[in-house]
Amino acid sequence: MSYPSFSQYGARRSLTRYASRFRLSHAHWIALSVAIFGGTALLTYTANDAEAKRTHELTQGLTLPNTPPGVAATDQPTLQQADAAALEEIVASITPASQLPMKVAHTAQAVAQSADAGSWKQAVVTKGDNLALIFSRSGVDAGDLHQVMNLGVAVNTLKHIYPGQTLHLRTNAAGRLQELRYEESPTLGLHVRRESGDFTATSIHRIPDRQTAFASAAIDSSLFMAGQKANLPDNMIMDLAGIFGWDIDFALDLREGDRFTVLYDELFLDGERIGEGNILAAEFVNQGHVYQAIRYTDNDGRTDYYTPNGHSLRKAFLRTPVEFSRISSTFNLKRKHPILNRIRAHKGVDYAAPQGTPVKTTGDGRVVFRGVKGGYGNVVIIQHGSTYSTLYGHLSGFARSVNTGTRVRQGQTIGYLGMTGLATGPHLHYEFLVDNVHRDPLSVKFPDAMPIEARFRTDFLKQAKSMLVQLDQVRGRSTQVALRSN
Repeated sequence: MSYPSFSQYGARRSLTRYASRFRLSHAHWIALSVAIFGGTALLTYTANDAEAKRTHELTQGLTLPNTPPGVAATDQPTLQQADAAALEEIVASITPASQLPMKVAHTAQAVAQSADAGSWKQAVVTKGDNLALIFSRSGVDAGDLHQVMNLGVAVNTLKHIYPGQTLHLRTNAAGRLQELRYEESPTLGLHVRRESGDFTATSIHRIPDRQTAFASAAIDSSLFMAGQKANLPDNMIMDLAGIFGWDIDFALDLREGDRFTVLYDELFLDGERIGEGNILAAEFVNQGHVYQAIRYTDNDGRTDYYTPNGHSLRKAFLRTPVEFSRISSTFNLKRKHPILNRIRAHKGVDYAAPQGTPVKTTGDGRVVFRGVKGGYGNVVIIQHGSTYSTLYGHLSGFARSVNTGTRVRQGQTIGYLGMTGLATGPHLHYEFLVDNVHRDPLSVKFPDAMPIEARFRTDFLKQAKSMLVQLDQVRGRSTQVALRSN
């Protein structure tokens, strides 16, 4: 064996002789290795012991909280729990779902369901829309529409959607419907939801809060103008006219200075006003005569308006078949006919109004004639029991549901005002017959409807007294305001 040589102080020396002196046997090498390893271990142990002592000295007098402030110890996982959860996350990330343990598989399923929940879409109904178009536009599977519409009566409201209304749809990533919400009105709605693959429909009925409001006004031109001045909506003005329509002809009887007072419900939902309810009580002063009406619902669920002493305001017949028209010709047996130019009895009343104005039957009965009848033009004749009958002539057309033999209800539209037959302008010719004898519709006394039942009379009188007190207060307040303004 040869060794390299090196130069020192300019002289070259061979390492051969030095190496030959230090040749060791195998036993010596083993002993040397053991000694080195033992020394290293001893040094490491000594260093760790010293570090532990220094850490103990630093932490003397320092107490660490077991849990963060405001969190109970039971809220914190133990070391074993934390390790197990971490292990599950690691296993789930590298193991197919089919091979996961039960608990880990459930965790993965929950994540999948969360992703399948989808998002909500808002669909506003436009003119000409139907559900098929809305579902297609919103990317909803057409098969889901078929399932929803087969849920029966509960979803019938979806067949009558109108422009401006909104449907809320929730679908999953595949476009399958999960949930549908439809608000027909602030108090009515529909909720459709998929459960275990099938749809269920729930009708939503929200009951609004009610507060009593009032209005009072004097008439200086028309009922509509007075009502609008009192901030009443048009539909409530019509209701007011309907309540007193058996006693007051609003086309003929109104006078300047007549006045009305109304108590009615205001409806609120979640603190927001959503509209008006029913008229609770009303008073109408017409040509000095005072008419009062109290709304009452008995224990059988029947609702009607009564006088303060319990007589029904409802008569067997309405006073007029056309609302808010003017009378162009009255009952006159010696009238000269404007077209025939000769004396011809006018056995009814003519109401002038715009072409197409709805004509309503003044009482319950059965249609005995519908068609063309000489100078009457298009005409409907209704029999009311065995004593009374009414005739409606010069109609421009008939209501679709009205045919000979049809049963009709008081206030039902039977046709539309026109000028067929012998007529110089659009108007309704109305006749009223008692035992087949023509009577003046404006002056004939109508039979009353049934009064309130004796078993409900005490309760009614109690409610009526309360309502009359409130009407008096509103009337007095309105009178004071009117006097101050003058």
